[in-house]
Amino acid sequence: MTVERCSGSVEVVDPGPLSTLQDRGRRGWAHLGVPRAGALDRGAAALARRLVGGGPDDAVIETTVGGVVLRPHRAVTLAVTGATCVVRVDGRAVAHGAPATVPAGVLVSVGPAVTGVRSYVAFAGGIAVAPVLGSRSTDTLAWVGPPRLAAGDLLDLGPTGRLPEPPPAVVVRPREPVLRLRRGPRADWLDRTGWSRLDGASYAVAPDSDRIGLRLIGARLERRGGELASEGIVLGAVQLPPSGQPVVFLADHPTTGGYPVVAVVEDDDIDLCAQLRPGDEVRLRVV
Repeated sequence: MTVERCSGSVEVVDPGPLSTLQDRGRRGWAHLGVPRAGALDRGAAALARRLVGGGPDDAVIETTVGGVVLRPHRAVTLAVTGATCVVRVDGRAVAHGAPATVPAGVLVSVGPAVTGVRSYVAFAGGIAVAPVLGSRSTDTLAWVGPPRLAAGDLLDLGPTGRLPEPPPAVVVRPREPVLRLRRGPRADWLDRTGWSRLDGASYAVAPDSDRIGLRLIGARLERRGGELASEGIVLGAVQLPPSGQPVVFLADHPTTGGYPVVAVVEDDDIDLCAQLRPGDEVRLRVV
């Protein structure tokens, strides 16, 4: 199959509240204090890439709550996944979670999230911005990588040529969101009573949750007193500050922290954190 070299671009007409470029993240730089970044809902981003025949490392647009409006300057195939939203091409609704070929010059509107928080827009060929430290991801903690999208930005597209892959089977999530926890490196900062309270506890998502961390509001967990030297933090680490309210660290988490990491969220459950809205209830289970 011949490969088409794409010199066209996509214009950002309205970036919404927060739209960034994300790929699979910036790995291997934590020792220099650089966060990993990458798509918060990895499964949704991967599905968007597959629907347009993209590669696993292609960059996509991640929107937050309010969507994004784009105008391609040439015909392009795109797909929108993640948070449920209305997708319109030149005012006409098109399917969410399916590829659509869009002619040059029309407006593509990815509407506000109806359920969930973050939507993903993938283009055939991927978004060809220059990588920074091996990744095209925007890190919102240290702002390493491409800046957040702004009105008037022009995004170049990479070469196309791959055939779209069939989407995987749909995973039906339970009605009540559940995050499974494994004991972390500082599990001993919670006593037996604390672990009993944590297992099965229901927490609400705090309004100040973001790409750095999912902040939870609920029953206060009493932890051991004392000071702790700064330590490395992994994706999904559950830190317990003096407030006793757990924080789940996500893609833009700092590389170190001074509060005890009492637990770590199962990797398969981290994508769920990307789509929990402020006020949503989530139950914690110790496994």
